[in-house]
Amino acid sequence: MPYWYYDKKDLQTTPSFQDAISNETENRYRKEGARFIIDTGSKMDLGYNTVATGVVYFHRFYMFHSFRTFPRYITACCCLFLAGKVEETPKKCKDIIKVAKSLLTEQKFGTFGEDPKEEVMTLERILLQTIKFDLQVEHPYGYLLKYAKCLKGDKQKLQKMVQMAWTFVNDSLCTTLCLQWEPEVIAVALMFLAGKLSKFEVVDWNGRLPKHTAWWDMFVEDITLELLEDICHQVLDLYSPQTQASGGESPPPGAAVQPKNERKPLPVTPPASASPVAPVAAKLNAPTPIKNGAEKLLPPKMDMRFYPPYVYPPVPYSDYSAPPPTSMPPASLPPPPLPRPPLVFQEPPPPPRYPQVSVPPPHYFAPLRPPPPRPYFPP
Repeated sequence: MPYWYYDKKDLQTTPSFQDAISNETENRYRKEGARFIIDTGSKMDLGYNTVATGVVYFHRFYMFHSFRTFPRYITACCCLFLAGKVEETPKKCKDIIKVAKSLLTEQKFGTFGEDPKEEVMTLERILLQTIKFDLQVEHPYGYLLKYAKCLKGDKQKLQKMVQMAWTFVNDSLCTTLCLQWEPEVIAVALMFLAGKLSKFEVVDWNGRLPKHTAWWDMFVEDITLELLEDICHQVLDLYSPQTQASGGESPPPGAAVQPKNERKPLPVTPPASASPVAPVAAKLNAPTPIKNGAEKLLPPKMDMRFYPPYVYPPVPYSDYSAPPPTSMPPASLPPPPLPRPPLVFQEPPPPPRYPQVSVPPPHYFAPLRPPPPRPYFPP
């Protein structure tokens, strides 16, 4: 099976970078494509596993192809279409395109061409060949629940920490963490981040051994604190207000690249609500964790109780004059119908039971001749 994990140097020399697309623009394209898959999957009531599988396909696809060659929104629809079949939650291609059209502008949906369904179906074959038919994908959700059951402490704080970590896992799909680390490492790192933000300190856990210096040593061996903080910073960068707004135009080739913000220690409070993704505090009590996209501003609903109904002006009766009556000729009755002839039912002849076959006549074979008389020998 192929190995789907890359170093940071490989992530900076992708086909899109070689096609004159800066790393910042490529990361924005990846985030827009992942957020589009999440919004489309949420609107179609798809499970979090299906949505996460589609996002992983999306990230893996652009490790071999450029964003200039394949538009991101067509690829996103194709990845979600394939993920639905893999995770046994299939959706029709025309339904996915219909939802995509409602989420995208006319300019962005124009990249689908004259026949969007044919574009998606054709790209599906390229996607399967690109990911080398490796369809099974593991996600951090299962490991997150498995590891949380082993921790001891206040149940309410533990539940709050798990819900926050689940939210971070959802938001991590907008990054390239799925191309850098295994799902076990991502689950541990985001639980570590959620524990810091929710002030839940793990003191004891089930299955603790003397060689375990931290709770994550029981689940993932040889993991350092620097590695956990690096993963946490990559997720926290999504909430940075300096991040370019989603949906903007691509910068021209050769544009100046702004330096990244310096790494800071992990905050004690959740990130601000001005983030490009949904706030953390608003998602702690969400019933469905995957539906964590930013709240969309809907037009205010008009209450017709506060608007008087339109009253049509009355029509004066003097303006209306009925037409004069006209003399109609006396109606003539139609002639009585002629008597119908009686119906005679003729039963059709019964069909032959068996087809006609040629039967040989009786004495077809020659009769047997009697044996010749035996000679008589006198005594």
